[in-house]
Amino acid sequence: MSSQSKAFPMGSHNEKIQLLDKIKPHAELIAALVSGVFILLGWLFSKDESSATLSIVFYLLAFVIGGFAKAKEGIEETIENKELNVEMLMIFAAVGSAIIGYWTEGAILIFIFAVSGALETYTMNKSQKEISALMELQPEEAWLVTNGGEKKVQVSTLDIGDQILIKPGERVPTDGVVIKGNTTIDEAAITGEAVPVTKAQQDEVFAGTVNINGAITIEMTKPSSETLFQKIIDLVQSAQSEKSPSQLFIERFEGTYVKVVLVVVFLMMFLPHFFLGWSWTETFYRAMVLLVVASPCALVAAIMPASLSAISNGARHGILFKGGAHLENLSNIKAIAFDKTGTLTKGKPVVTDLLVSSQLEEHDVLHIVASIENQSNHPLAQAIVGHARKQLDRALFQPDSLEDVSGWGVKAMVNGEEWKIGKADFVDKVLAEQFMDGAFNKLASEGKTTVFVAKENTIVALIALKDVVRKETIEALELLKKEGVQTIMLTGDNEKTARAIAEEAKVASFIAECLPETKVEELKKLKEQFGTVGMVGDGINDAPALATANVGIAMGEGTDVALETADVVLMKNDLTRIAEAIKLSKKMKRIVQQNVVFSIAVIMILIASNFLQLLDLPYGVIGHEGSTILVILNGLRLLK
Repeated sequence: MSSQSKAFPMGSHNEKIQLLDKIKPHAELIAALVSGVFILLGWLFSKDESSATLSIVFYLLAFVIGGFAKAKEGIEETIENKELNVEMLMIFAAVGSAIIGYWTEGAILIFIFAVSGALETYTMNKSQKEISALMELQPEEAWLVTNGGEKKVQVSTLDIGDQILIKPGERVPTDGVVIKGNTTIDEAAITGEAVPVTKAQQDEVFAGTVNINGAITIEMTKPSSETLFQKIIDLVQSAQSEKSPSQLFIERFEGTYVKVVLVVVFLMMFLPHFFLGWSWTETFYRAMVLLVVASPCALVAAIMPASLSAISNGARHGILFKGGAHLENLSNIKAIAFDKTGTLTKGKPVVTDLLVSSQLEEHDVLHIVASIENQSNHPLAQAIVGHARKQLDRALFQPDSLEDVSGWGVKAMVNGEEWKIGKADFVDKVLAEQFMDGAFNKLASEGKTTVFVAKENTIVALIALKDVVRKETIEALELLKKEGVQTIMLTGDNEKTARAIAEEAKVASFIAECLPETKVEELKKLKEQFGTVGMVGDGINDAPALATANVGIAMGEGTDVALETADVVLMKNDLTRIAEAIKLSKKMKRIVQQNVVFSIAVIMILIASNFLQLLDLPYGVIGHEGSTILVILNGLRLLK
C-alpha cells in the first residue's frame, strides 16, 4: 500500500475526531431534535391502525433518544444524594402517560424537557466561553535562555528566576521583570486598556499579554500556577461553581417538594374514585396529569441560568464575581467604603506645583533638584525626577557629594554650593513658612505634600506633590449616588489631607487616620448603620476590611492578598464598573423574581385546572414545559 493511501485513513480519522468535538457541545439539542422527528413519525403512523406497533416503536425511540441525558442525570443524582429529583418526576410522568395510552403526550413531554435541558447546557457553555478564550491566550511554550543560547520548553517546567526570551509578536508566557531590552506590550487581556504600554528594564510584564515590537528578556517572578492571568481564570471558574443563597434554597426545597408531589399523586390515584365518583381511568389519568404539571422544573430553572448568564456578562466586561452569592449580595448594598490610595487615587504622587524664587530660572532649579533626587528611591523623589524628565531637554548629572538624612530630606554639593531638599523643619521652618507669603499653608490645605528647596540656607523653591484622584473616580461615585449607594472614604491621611481629597473626589463622607484595624471597626459600624456594605481596596492593609464587608471589591492591580480576600475583582481598575455590577445584580434579582413568581403561578393554575377536570394531558405538558423554556430564555437575557 502506498504512503498516500496509508495517510488518507489517518486524515479521515482526525477529521472525524474534529467533527465529534464540534458536535459534542450540541449533543443534547441534536438528541432533542432527533426525538422530535421520531415523535412526528410516531404520530403519523398512529393514524393507521395497521401501523400501531411501528408507531409505538418510533415513540419508544423518541423516549430513549430524547430522555437519555436527563434520565441519566436524574438517576445519578438520586443515587449520589439518595433523594428524588425533578428529572425522576419527568421520567415517571412520561412512563405514566405511556401506560395509559398517551404515547404522543409522553413523548412530547420528553421532547420539551430535552429542549429545556439543552438550553441549560447552552447557558453553561456560554458562561464557560470566557474561560476558554482566556485559556487560549496563555502560551504553553517559552524560549528559555541558557548558556548555550535559547531553547523552547514547556511553560510548566519553568522555575522562578529563569530567564525567558520573548520575541516580537509573541505572547508573554509568565509574569516577570524585564532585565534586557525595550518594547511595547499590549496588556488588553489583563487591564482592558487598548493603548499598548512601553516596557523597559525592571518593568513588570504579565502572562497572556502581547509583545509588539521589540525582543526582551525577562526574569520569571511567579510560577505559572500563580500568575495574574491564572488568577483571573481561577476566579471565573470558582464563580461558576459557587451557588447563590437563592439557588441553594431552591435545591433544598426541590427534594422536599418532589416527595410531597409523589405522595399527593399516589393518593390521587385512589381518593377521587371513592370520594368524587371518578372512574378508575379518569382517576389515574388525572394523577398522571398532576405528576406532569406539579413538577417544579420552571422553579428549579428560575435562578441558575440567570446567575450563570450574569457572571458570564460580568467576566466579559472585566468584573469577576467569585460566586453567585456575591453577585446576589450586590443588589442589597446600601453603602460602599473606599480605600484612598490606589483606589480613589492613582497611588503615585505627581508634581502639581513648582514655585521658584524670582532670582532663579525655574528650569535650572528643576534640573539641579531632579539630579539630586535621582539618587533616591523615595516615591516623592522619583515623582520629582519623572516630572523633570518630561519638562527638561537635558540629561541629569551626578552631584559632587550627597548625604541622605533619613526621614527629613537630602543634602548635596553642586558646583561648590550646598543644596537642601526636604521638609520645612529640615531647611528652615521660619523661612519655609514665609516663602512666597505663606504659600505652604495654602498648598497643605489642598491636601498636597510640600518639599522645600534651599540653596546656601536660602529657600529658593517649593514643590507640591499630590496623589491625584483617578479620572474616573468622580463619575463612578456619581453613578453610585444615582443607584442610592452612600460612599465613604477610609484613609490613613490626616484630617486636612483627607478632607481635600474627599472634596475633590466628591465622596459623601470620610474617616481619616485609619489604621488597618480601625478600618475593620469602621466597617462594622457601617454595617450596623446601613445593613449590607461593600469595601473597595487594593493593598495588603485593606484585606481585613475586605473580609469584614458583606461584599469585598478589589482593584485588579492590587496585591495578591487583596485579590484573594475580595469577593469581586475589577480587572480594568475602573471604578465605574462597580455601578455596572450593581445594576447587573439588580437586573438579575428582578429576572429571578419574575421567574419564581411566573413558575409558581403556572404550577398553581395547572394543578387547579387539572383538579377541576378542565385540563387535558397535552395542554398540561405544553403549559408545564413551555413555562420552563420561557424561564430559561428570560434568564439568558442577562448575557447581553
